[in-house]
Formats: sequence, structure tokens, C-alpha cells
Amino acid sequence: MVSSPSVPRLVVAAPASGSGKTTVATGLMAALAGRGLSVSPHKVGPDYIDPGYHALATGRAGRNLDAYLCGPELVGPLFLHGARGCDIAVVEGVMGLYDGAAGEGELASTAQVAKLLRAPVVLVVDASSQSRSVAALVHGFVTWDPEVRVGGVILNKVASDRHEVLLREALDSVGVPVLGVLRRAPQVDTPSRHLGLVPVAERRAAAVEAVAAMGAQVSDGCDLDALTALARSAGPLTDPAWDAAEAVAGPSPDGAVVAVAGGEAFTFSYAEHAELLRAAGADVVPFDPLRDERLPEGTRGLVIGGGFPEVYAAELSANEPLRKAVAELALSGAPVAAECAGLLYLCRELDGRPMCGVLDATARMTERLTLGYRDAVAVGDSALAAAGTRMRGHEFHRTVVQPGAGAAPAWGLRAPVRRVEGFVQQGVHASFLHTHWAAAPGVARRFVERCRTS
Repeated sequence: MVSSPSVPRLVVAAPASGSGKTTVATGLMAALAGRGLSVSPHKVGPDYIDPGYHALATGRAGRNLDAYLCGPELVGPLFLHGARGCDIAVVEGVMGLYDGAAGEGELASTAQVAKLLRAPVVLVVDASSQSRSVAALVHGFVTWDPEVRVGGVILNKVASDRHEVLLREALDSVGVPVLGVLRRAPQVDTPSRHLGLVPVAERRAAAVEAVAAMGAQVSDGCDLDALTALARSAGPLTDPAWDAAEAVAGPSPDGAVVAVAGGEAFTFSYAEHAELLRAAGADVVPFDPLRDERLPEGTRGLVIGGGFPEVYAAELSANEPLRKAVAELALSGAPVAAECAGLLYLCRELDGRPMCGVLDATARMTERLTLGYRDAVAVGDSALAAAGTRMRGHEFHRTVVQPGAGAAPAWGLRAPVRRVEGFVQQGVHASFLHTHWAAAPGVARRFVERCRTS
């Protein structure tokens, strides 16, 4: 790992989901970038969608900091890797400030990440239905954990000047400065799907406008100088920055072309995955299953991440040449790593529409949401992981897959109930489980090596 100086930073948190964290964090990133600062964007937790909006605001890849998926020991190094060379970093929290992995105490909470980063917290409070009670709420969050430093409050959805006066008077007794006041602003609202926003790739023009509106709202309603000064008060970090090349122990010889699915249908990917593949010697080439009728020239391996393929099932099905190319590659024994949406794409059909037919399985959308962190162990050897490899992952889908015959399971899961999940078939490793390869970089090296030898 490479040593890196600490960067000014702050964490944007809230008492609960729906308070306006994403609006404030994304708007703050855009406002600081508008001042000419190089802003490093981060998101606590496994969410793939918010980082897409962060990337629009800053012009840099949005990166996740997940103490469950990667372990607390990697939070600092991964942060410093993403923030290398930046003037300031903004970390958007997840859920409520103290909410973490179920049954795991503070693990994976915004509070834990703030402590690991020695970063001050800005608490975003939805003040729409309260006045004096805001003081009791903020006091509770400030005093709950003395190791968490709440450096200021941003009041969101304030109704009027009179409402603002009442809120400020109440908060005077708490001793936490008000660093911003935002009025209700429907123009910054963004459409949602399931538990998150619609990905940027599906609405880029509208997303650009929304991010600009968020930036303008934060610039007008917040004290950017005070927020910047607060970020500079973050404690020093002694962790070395994470380095992909060191993580995979250097590149493999004779790098192979690894095609990585992208476009509107496959938007879920952690930036470190491509970095690890490149560090392991792969030539990473993106392609769009909605539009490209062929895989990239010389493809030796295929990575298909998550997204919302059900939205594009008709278009994916209509691209028959690419479906056949994927099936032929898989049939040849080439390594294929597929997560969630990628799994659905490899099935015979999705909601009755033909897919690639790599797996003898059918998939369909349901009303039931499967959501949560998982502890997993590789059931057998695959192109991605050796038998017994332990990883932590995250499930987030409203889909069921009815398997046929001929494939072994990919993972054994321990929680919330013991079960097996996914498929291993020839070079294919397909699963609903989203994993973060920085936690087990050997999977990237193994995958690239299998691409060379398959």
C-alpha cells in the first residue's frame, strides 16, 4: 500500500432515511466542485446508485465504504485510495447515523465509518413537522456516542422564515451550529425505484439537471466556508492508501481481454473491481448488452454486474446476436462472473422473454424484496473462488430463479437462514450476491488467470 496524506473530509448523516442525505451530500459535492475544488465522493454501505449521482457532481468515480463487505480495516485505506490528490472529501451516510448491519451493533453504520475516518459529521434533519422538538432530537444524536463528533446541523424542508427562527432558537441550547437551512424544493427530487433512486445511466439528462439544482440549493442555503473549515478539522489518518496492484501481488503475464457489461441495464459495479482486474493483467473493455451485437474483440472472460434488467428485458431479448455470443463464450468454458442482474441475463428467460440460455433456469419478477447482508462460503471451486473461500456480500432483488439441472451452487449462506445460492457451471459463476472484491482481491487474480488458461 502507498502512504497518502489525509484529506479534509466530512460525513453527511441523518437521524433516519428520507431526511435528505443524498440531496445535501450530492449538492454539497456539486457546490464545492463549483468552487474549483477537486472533490472525492464516497458512500457508506453497499448502494451502487447514489455514487452515480456523486460522480455527476464531482467528475470522479463514486466509491463505497462498507465496513461489513470489506471489513473495518479497509475503510481508511479505500477512502485514501479514492481521495488521493483531492482537495476535500464528502462521505454520504446510510440510513440513520447509528443504523448498521442487523444484529451487529455499530458494524457498517455511518457512525462507525465516521469514527474510522476520524471525520466530523454534519447531521441533516428533516424539520418539516417540528420546531422546538428539533433540539431534543439533535441533542440525542450528539450525545449518544461521545466518539462521534457532530460538527453541525443542516435543517432540511424548512417551511418559512418564521419556522427557521423557531428551529434556530431551539438549537441554540444544544451548542451545535446550524450550517445550512434548505427550503422545500421539488425541483431537486429524483425518481425512485425499490429502495433507491433511478440510476443516472437511465436518465442522464434529467439527472444532470437535478444535480445542478441540488448544487444551487446547497450553495444558496448552506455556509460553504464553515463546512469546508469543519472538513479541515478532521483528525489525521495513518492508514496507507489501498493499492490494487499490491492487493493482487502484481500483474499476471499475457493479459487477457475481460469484457465488462455496462449501459443502462447493468449499472451496478464497484470501481475497485475494474482496477483489480487491470492490476491482475487484464485488458478491461466495456460493452453495452442493449446495443452491442458482439463481444469485444478477443474476449477471454466476461463480467456482468447488477442493475435493473427487468426494465430492459425486451431490448436485451431482442439483441439475439449478443445473446448467442455470450452463450458461445460460456459454452467454450471461458470464465464468466455474473451478479444479480447478470445472473438473470444468463438464464433461459426473464419474465417469459428469452435471455442467453447459459443456465438451465428461468427468472421472474415478484413483489417480495430480498434484502440484506450475507456471510458466504464458496461451496466448490469456480473461476472466481476456490472452495472454502469466505466472503461477505449483499442481496437486493425482487426476483426469483427457478433452477433446472446441471449446475452446482455457488455459495453457502449462513444468514438469515442457512441455504445454498447461485450457480457454478463450467467457467460460469453466477449469483444474486453482490460482493466487494477489495475484501478478497485473490478472486480478481484467479479470474484473470483462468481467462489466460481457458
